Amino acid sequence: MNHKSEYESVPTDEVEIGKENALEIEVPKALKVEDNMYVKFFRLLCCIVALQSSYLLWGIMQELIMNTKYNPTPNNPTGMFPSATFCVFSNRFLALIVSACLCIYNSGSVYSSASLLAFTPCALSNTISSWSQYQALSFVSFSLQTLFKSMKVIPVMFMGKVLKGKVYSYEEYIEAISITLGVIIFSYTTESDNNSSQTKTVLIGFILLCLYVIFDSFTSQYQSKLYDEHPTVSSHHMMFGVNASAIIITVFGLVISGEIFKVMEFFYYNPSSFWYNVLTAITSTTGQIAIMYTIKHFGAVAFTIIMTSRQMFSIVLSNIIFGHVMSWQSYIGCGIVFGTIFYSIRRQIKSNMKK
Repeated sequence: MNHKSEYESVPTDEVEIGKENALEIEVPKALKVEDNMYVKFFRLLCCIVALQSSYLLWGIMQELIMNTKYNPTPNNPTGMFPSATFCVFSNRFLALIVSACLCIYNSGSVYSSASLLAFTPCALSNTISSWSQYQALSFVSFSLQTLFKSMKVIPVMFMGKVLKGKVYSYEEYIEAISITLGVIIFSYTTESDNNSSQTKTVLIGFILLCLYVIFDSFTSQYQSKLYDEHPTVSSHHMMFGVNASAIIITVFGLVISGEIFKVMEFFYYNPSSFWYNVLTAITSTTGQIAIMYTIKHFGAVAFTIIMTSRQMFSIVLSNIIFGHVMSWQSYIGCGIVFGTIFYSIRRQIKSNMKK
């Protein structure tokens, strides 16, 4: 029986556009002998630079928005950014414009065989997962959030079994448990500024992270299901449909909650927070485009290695910039997680070469 792994289902804030799953290994087309090796290497290098720069900067902007104490405002005396929903909205707004342009350029229309309503379930789950991701930064460290993303293995496998009847090997379950164990070790041993009051690993933070991984896992599996039901839907149309529905959901949430007025007031008193949101939206969108190109031309293996490395760089960079402190036990947890992921990649490359 041919087992397909769906381990690193790509975080939907990073991509909600690819038909390939990050660890569903295919032999990259770019490895054909007749291709010009120098051109291929240069393109791969550009992909690495684009992905790393986009998402490293995106992560820093996330932390600056949600963890920085700005000038207090009349309606927000704490000085903390008042709306994770607006962060999701700003990302989706720019992505909607870019995806619409890509749809028109490639197929002449933003419309596809799937109606906008068909994208709504994954747009809703994508919005909830993205909102949870931003909101969690008020309660847990960025390093823990980044590593926690790797723990999507188990919910991704569960959603795959429920939604698509996927079958997984015992080795895949062992890898999933190892990654989860590494995250648990990291989360229980992480220190934050040597100040217990700032540790932030409180129950609500873990609940938000659990919401993130569960809904993000549903999103990727539901997208895969949509591709199966609508074979003519392109990745650009998927990107447009999800973002269009997400825009409607986030605008409704901002208006009903009254957060839109708090955000506008906050931007007036703290203009730098506006530009942080703009930069976050730009890097999120450029990252999505880089992901599309990387998976198409170099395959899922290269993409997964680049993105896994990016997670490690994100943790290191966050610790340097924001002065986070990690214990030696935390480094052990990181080692278990990333070691298991790279082992999984290596195992599937070997398996793919035998076929």
